Amino acid sequence: MFGYVRPSLARLSEGDKERFRAVYCGLCHTLGRRYGPAARMILNYDFTFLAVLLWQEEGAEPQRRRCIAHPLSGRGYYPGNPALELAADESVILAWWQIQDALADPGRGKAKYRAAALALRSAYEKARRFRPAFDGAARRQLERLRALEAARCPSLDEPADAFAKLLAAAAGEAGNPVKRRILEQLLYHLGRWIYLVDAADDLAEDFSSGSYNPLLSRYGLEQGELTEEARAGLVVSLDHSIRLMAAAYELWDFGPWSPIIQATVYEGLFLVGRAVLEGTFQPNDLRIAGGSKEQL
Repeated sequence: MFGYVRPSLARLSEGDKERFRAVYCGLCHTLGRRYGPAARMILNYDFTFLAVLLWQEEGAEPQRRRCIAHPLSGRGYYPGNPALELAADESVILAWWQIQDALADPGRGKAKYRAAALALRSAYEKARRFRPAFDGAARRQLERLRALEAARCPSLDEPADAFAKLLAAAAGEAGNPVKRRILEQLLYHLGRWIYLVDAADDLAEDFSSGSYNPLLSRYGLEQGELTEEARAGLVVSLDHSIRLMAAAYELWDFGPWSPIIQATVYEGLFLVGRAVLEGTFQPNDLRIAGGSKEQL
């Protein structure tokens, strides 16, 4: 999983920070309830953001409980609802297919991925029964992506398009057809951005292992780092994807969730992208988002 999608905390009120944390913790509890404790290991900010986008309940209030991560004071969390259940199911499915993709990659060690597949197998079998359409889309697009990787595709757009279409499929169960079309566009461009940021984040490791990385192929890099020219081209592409996300976002009223979405699309993604390119990104640390010293 990735975990690149998070809001800039500096743009959020204390109340909105608590709401975001409550969605994150709610997704954690939903994963545990539906799939067992091991599934909580795949919790990340990306599918927390998906739950926010798909949220339908008006006026829902967080509850509070203790957990393994916060055994003393506990944390506020939203109990299970359709948005959290969808995000939980689809995160399990995507994690499963990413594990299968890693197992098929000759440049990666296999032991930890075999262990992860064993731990997640029963959860995946359950999730695919809940979300067969998303499971099919994930399988098809990752198979397409694997074929492009095997061919050492020199394009950025082709492999990024495969992952973008995969993430856009997460909008398929949005009830309102207009909102569904908007979310498909928003999630498509978010998926494209995630794929390219992840490629930049993995660049040195992929160069060292000989694994496929579209940036190595596209820019003909001779080292595991971007040249100034390659970096400038990548920044233009990343920023273009964010602007198209913003254009889609403006077509719908997301109500009380608007501040969190705005803090993600209009600032958080830019901050994360810059941190990845500068080599300072920390996957589990929210401090990157706006310079705050707070963490979930």
